[in-house]
Formats: sequence, C-alpha cells, structure tokens
Amino acid sequence: MRILPTLLLFFAASLASAQTPHAALPPLPPAQAVPKPGPATDAPYAPLPILQGGVVVPLYPPDSPFLKKEKLREPEVYNMSQTVPGRINSIVSIHNPSIEVHTVDRSINTGAAVIVVAGGGHNTLNVGSEAADFVPFFYNYGINTVILRNRLRRDGYNPQTDAVYDAMQAVRMVRAYAKEWNLDPKKIGIMGFSAGAELAAPTAVQFEDFDKKNSDASDPLAGISARPDFVGIIYPGPTPFAKNRTAPPIPRNTPPAFLICGGAGDRGHAIWALDYYTAMLNVGVPNVEMHLYGNGRHPGDPLPDGSRMTGGLTDRNDTPYGTWQFRFIDWFRELGFLQKPGVETKAAKDIALYMTQPLPGQRPAGPPPAAPPAK
Repeated sequence: MRILPTLLLFFAASLASAQTPHAALPPLPPAQAVPKPGPATDAPYAPLPILQGGVVVPLYPPDSPFLKKEKLREPEVYNMSQTVPGRINSIVSIHNPSIEVHTVDRSINTGAAVIVVAGGGHNTLNVGSEAADFVPFFYNYGINTVILRNRLRRDGYNPQTDAVYDAMQAVRMVRAYAKEWNLDPKKIGIMGFSAGAELAAPTAVQFEDFDKKNSDASDPLAGISARPDFVGIIYPGPTPFAKNRTAPPIPRNTPPAFLICGGAGDRGHAIWALDYYTAMLNVGVPNVEMHLYGNGRHPGDPLPDGSRMTGGLTDRNDTPYGTWQFRFIDWFRELGFLQKPGVETKAAKDIALYMTQPLPGQRPAGPPPAAPPAK
C-alpha cells in the first residue's frame, strides 16, 4: 500500500513548513485623530470638541464677572485612557466653561436636547463614561446631546455657586440657539451624574433667582429662562434638600424628574436621591420617577472581585442597574419628549394643570365651606 509513505511525506513537509520562520508582521499604525486640548495663547482659552463634529460654545464672554480673568488663558488638561486610544476619561483645569453640542439627523430629530453633566467628585469631570458615551446612545432616539464642561472645586471654584451657574447658563445658551440647532425650546433638559447631579438638582428648583439676577439688557441671554423642561438625577451627591442644607422654595413649575441610584450598596447617594424625591412628592410635583436598585454601588467603589464599579451606560456586571437608561427612555417617551418638535408634551400639560390646583393639604380657593346646620 502506498498510503503510508504518502502520509509520511505529507507530515514531513508540514513539519518543515512549521519550522520555517515567517516574516514579521508589519507594525501597527498609531491611533489617528486623537483629541487634544487647544494651545495656550495670549487670548482666552478656546475649548476644542472632545468628539467629532461637536460645536463648542463658551458659556460667558471673556469679560464676564463669572470668570477669573487671571485664569482664562490656561488650557484644559485631558486625562486619556491608557488602553483605548483617543478616549478622554476626564478633564481638569476648566476655566472657560463651555457646552459641546451634538445634533441628530433631521429625519429622526425630536427636538429634545439633554445637557449631560459628568461627575467626578468636583475633582475631575468624567466626560468619557458620563458624557461622551451618551451622544450615540441618545442619537438612536432622535435626542440631541449637549456636553457641559463646568468649573471644578479642585481648580478653585465653588460647586454650589460657580458650577451651578454654569449649568443654568448652559440651559439658557441651548435655548437661545434652539432655532439654529433645530431644537424645540420647550424640550431642553439636564441630566447630572453624581457630582454633576449636584448641579442638575438646584438648576431644577433655583432657576427663577438666576433669571432675575441675569436680566440686564446688556446680557444677550436676558429674558431666556434657565428652567429645564426635565431633569435627570443619576446617583446624586447632596441636593438642595439634603438634611444639612436649608431647603429652597419649590417653584410650582418645577420640571419632572427622573432619579436612579443603587440602594443599600450606595446608601449615602440613595438617601440624597430620596431627599429630592420626598421634597417633590410632598408638594405633588407631577411625573417624578425614582428607581433604587437592590444590587448596585457607586462608580469607583471596590467590588468583591477586585475591580471597581463602573458608571454611565456600562453594563454593571449584568445586573438590572446596568439597564437604567432604558427606564429613562420609557419615562421620556411617556412624557411626550420623543414626539416631533413643536408638539406639546404631556409633561408640559401636566405642569400647567398642576399650577392651577392647590398644594397637597391646602384648601381649594374660594369661599370657606358653610357651617353645618345647628341641631
């Protein structure tokens, strides 16, 4: 039989081929179009987009009293991912705060815009997981995304004033340019994460005072409201209703709110979420929804396997907490924000009705009830 010699020759040839050294693979090219901060110049720092196609607009003119003129020329500092080329994890040294606008195609545009405010403990601005990742996610639903770059405590700013002013100014700015960006000026809201939620929550209840203080005729945004049409409060830091703070009055036109947080695994932030929810519930603000997840920790917290909890849109180890964004879309759709631009939302109708009714526990307006007849 000739089969055996043939097989031996085949295996010998294969072995010889295996021992022949292959040519080395060519080196990989470097990553392209990696974002980087703008240069330092004699002019005020000009923020650059962190994602392709972003339109960046500073929040204040260079001579604004809100800004520190001695810091205005300092460039931002990007903290890049060590494993994903071109991904900005966080930004610091923000002295000329700005918004970065990413619009959607006209064919799917709802006119809604979400201003996303990243967390980072007021020490960094975690724009990767809690801002940039939302641009493609919201795009799929016809929602426009605006990334806020607000000032940080680590750079010498007060989160409860300077950073909150940035958030309110962002709402005004987006609404002012609504026509140019094909947005519905009645569908502009804000969503904050952790420290960013510490800006979103006061924006939802303190906008009237900000509008009054910034109504000078020399201000091109005078008369444009800082009131958001909706607010997302995501695993928040302390809100204006935290136990150690003096709670502000709650306007009758306070916008609807969507809150999420881990439960016992993130107890402190869950209590802060409950503080806000309870304040809204006590006065009957409509369409306030909250989800507290049984299995969930705060972004950055250590996990039993040695890793750390992630934030934003990440899967969170296949737990329900990793799908909170779809609960937000359910809520957003129910309130009418995914309709075509110009269509009045359910949220707006419910607020209008709420403003005509007495607060819980109050007697309706009108003459007092008649005394019962004497027996």
